[in-house]
Amino acid sequence: MANARIQAPTEAKRGEIMEIRLLIRHPMETGFRYDNRGKPIPQNVIKNVTCRYNTVEVFRAELFPGVAANPYLSFFTVAESSGELELVWTDDADVTETERVAIRVVG
Repeated sequence: MANARIQAPTEAKRGEIMEIRLLIRHPMETGFRYDNRGKPIPQNVIKNVTCRYNTVEVFRAELFPGVAANPYLSFFTVAESSGELELVWTDDADVTETERVAIRVVG
Protein backbone atom coordinates (compact mmCIF):
# COMPACT_ATOMS: atom_id res chain seq x y z
CA MET A 1 0.00 0.00 0.00
CA ALA A 2 2.11 2.86 1.24
CA ASN A 3 5.52 3.63 2.53
CA ALA A 4 6.09 6.15 5.29
CA ARG A 5 8.81 8.46 6.46
CA ILE A 6 8.67 9.05 10.18
CA GLN A 7 10.73 11.66 11.96
CA ALA A 8 10.76 11.22 15.72
CA PRO A 9 13.50 11.66 18.28
CA THR A 10 15.30 8.45 19.17
CA GLU A 11 16.10 9.88 22.60
CA ALA A 12 14.33 12.48 24.76
CA LYS A 13 14.37 13.76 28.33
CA ARG A 14 11.47 12.78 30.57
CA GLY A 15 8.75 15.44 30.29
CA GLU A 16 10.15 16.84 27.03
CA ILE A 17 7.67 17.64 24.25
CA MET A 18 8.46 15.61 21.13
CA GLU A 19 7.35 16.46 17.61
CA ILE A 20 6.41 13.49 15.46
CA ARG A 21 6.32 13.98 11.68
CA LEU A 22 4.77 11.47 9.31
CA LEU A 23 4.81 11.48 5.51
CA ILE A 24 2.79 8.65 3.97
CA ARG A 25 3.37 7.80 0.31
CA HIS A 26 -0.13 7.08 -0.98
CA PRO A 27 -1.90 8.19 -4.18
CA MET A 28 -5.10 9.27 -2.36
CA GLU A 29 -7.35 8.57 -5.37
CA THR A 30 -10.56 10.63 -5.12
CA GLY A 31 -12.67 8.46 -7.43
CA PHE A 32 -13.10 11.31 -9.95
CA ARG A 33 -10.24 10.39 -12.29
CA TYR A 34 -10.32 7.95 -15.21
CA ASP A 35 -7.71 5.50 -16.44
CA ASN A 36 -6.38 5.42 -20.04
CA ARG A 37 -9.35 3.25 -21.10
CA GLY A 38 -11.95 5.67 -19.75
CA LYS A 39 -12.86 3.59 -16.70
CA PRO A 40 -13.20 5.44 -13.38
CA ILE A 41 -10.37 4.86 -10.92
CA PRO A 42 -12.02 3.80 -7.64
CA GLN A 43 -11.69 6.02 -4.60
CA ASN A 44 -8.84 4.95 -2.34
CA VAL A 45 -7.85 7.43 0.34
CA ILE A 46 -6.39 6.91 3.77
CA LYS A 47 -9.37 6.89 6.12
CA ASN A 48 -7.67 7.15 9.48
CA VAL A 49 -4.29 7.43 11.14
CA THR A 50 -3.53 6.63 14.77
CA CYS A 51 -0.44 6.77 16.91
CA ARG A 52 0.02 4.83 20.13
CA TYR A 53 2.84 5.53 22.55
CA ASN A 54 3.43 2.39 24.64
CA THR A 55 -0.10 1.19 23.70
CA VAL A 56 -1.76 4.49 24.76
CA GLU A 57 -3.35 6.42 21.90
CA VAL A 58 -1.81 9.89 21.66
CA PHE A 59 -2.99 10.96 18.19
CA ARG A 60 -5.88 10.19 15.84
CA ALA A 61 -6.79 11.76 12.49
CA GLU A 62 -9.59 11.07 10.03
CA LEU A 63 -8.70 11.94 6.43
CA PHE A 64 -11.01 12.70 3.50
CA PRO A 65 -10.74 12.74 -0.33
CA GLY A 66 -9.79 16.44 -0.29
CA VAL A 67 -6.38 15.58 1.22
CA ALA A 68 -3.55 15.63 -1.33
CA ALA A 69 -1.52 12.61 -2.33
CA ASN A 70 1.30 11.72 0.04
CA PRO A 71 -0.26 13.28 3.15
CA TYR A 72 2.01 14.89 5.73
CA LEU A 73 1.00 14.98 9.39
CA SER A 74 2.75 16.51 12.38
CA PHE A 75 1.78 16.27 16.05
CA PHE A 76 3.29 16.49 19.52
CA THR A 77 3.43 14.20 22.54
CA VAL A 78 5.28 14.21 25.85
CA ALA A 79 8.18 11.82 26.53
CA GLU A 80 7.11 9.79 29.55
CA SER A 81 8.99 6.51 29.39
CA SER A 82 11.12 4.52 26.99
CA GLY A 83 9.15 2.45 24.55
CA GLU A 84 7.63 2.49 21.14
CA LEU A 85 5.53 4.72 18.92
CA GLU A 86 3.20 2.66 16.74
CA LEU A 87 1.70 4.46 13.75
CA VAL A 88 -1.19 2.74 11.96
CA TRP A 89 -3.26 3.86 8.97
CA THR A 90 -6.02 2.26 6.91
CA ASP A 91 -7.28 3.16 3.43
CA ASP A 92 -10.57 2.64 1.58
CA ALA A 93 -9.36 -0.75 0.30
CA ASP A 94 -9.11 -1.79 4.00
CA VAL A 95 -5.36 -2.16 3.68
CA THR A 96 -3.69 -1.38 7.00
CA GLU A 97 -0.07 -0.35 7.32
CA THR A 98 1.92 -0.19 10.59
CA GLU A 99 5.24 1.47 11.34
CA ARG A 100 7.07 1.50 14.68
CA VAL A 101 9.73 3.80 16.12
CA ALA A 102 11.65 3.14 19.33
CA ILE A 103 12.15 6.03 21.76
CA ARG A 104 14.54 6.06 24.69
CA VAL A 105 13.67 8.39 27.58
CA VAL A 106 16.47 9.54 29.86
CA GLY A 107 16.47 11.54 33.07
